[in-house]
Amino acid sequence: MDELTERFEEHRPRLRAVAYRMLGSVAEAEDAVQEAWLRLHRADTDEVENLGAWLTTVVARLCLNVLRSREQRREEFGVHLPDPVVGYDDGTDPEHEAVLADSVGLAMLVVLDTLTPAERVAFVLHDLFAVPFDQVAALIEKSVAATRQLASRARRRVQGQVPTPDPDLARQRDVVNAFFAAARDGDLDALVAVLDPDVVLRSDAGAASRFTVTYTGARTVAGQAVTFGRLSPFARPALVNGAAGVVVVANGRPLSVMAFTVSGGRIVAIDVLADSERLQDVLVLPHEREGDAPAVPLES
Repeated sequence: MDELTERFEEHRPRLRAVAYRMLGSVAEAEDAVQEAWLRLHRADTDEVENLGAWLTTVVARLCLNVLRSREQRREEFGVHLPDPVVGYDDGTDPEHEAVLADSVGLAMLVVLDTLTPAERVAFVLHDLFAVPFDQVAALIEKSVAATRQLASRARRRVQGQVPTPDPDLARQRDVVNAFFAAARDGDLDALVAVLDPDVVLRSDAGAASRFTVTYTGARTVAGQAVTFGRLSPFARPALVNGAAGVVVVANGRPLSVMAFTVSGGRIVAIDVLADSERLQDVLVLPHEREGDAPAVPLES
């Protein structure tokens, strides 16, 4: 490995994290990082004092272009859930689990998708990666004052709409297991008890639905969740963006990824990706990993 490649690989995890938070797409994030690598090879970096900052700017500019293009196509192609980052909390891959533990929650990515491209770039770079406002301003071609306002507006949106998840992963898992037990039994009251009164359920079926379908309120979501009871035998515990979730697999075929946001001991958000094409792109089943045994169902 030559020196330039080695230096780039040192920055790759951060670049991938920046791109994923910007775009909410695993594939597009990887594309942005790869394009940054190609540009690095073509550039004269002899006078670059901070390679990490230079690469972050390149990736951010590529992401900004994607976001602007996406905004123009949104009415035509609809609004869909961001890609989940899925792992398995079975203790077999501690390095990957460490990455997932630092992941931004899927519920936050949903809110980030509602921001303008400039707001998203300003918030992600400054608030999540501590990039100085003057550098962000140069990137989005705004004044520093305007960039601060963009980040502040985005911050208020995130703080107002993204709940703080319970930090205890085991407690999250207990709540998710209780949800599936109640759904399996068709116990509407038990479902309502485990759901926050203002819970939000978002479901994205891909080509089958142009837009993500959203349900709100404990009773409404509980009524929808009863239908999940038949999926309980096929639900495998997973880490979805660092939080307790499940992957639903039947006959070796993934049917959905379900991300749960648990706050205050109750479920405040459920995000369901059931787009078969995207599932193939973002999901590696446990038995497909070398040396892994098939995953076990959720506890009864």
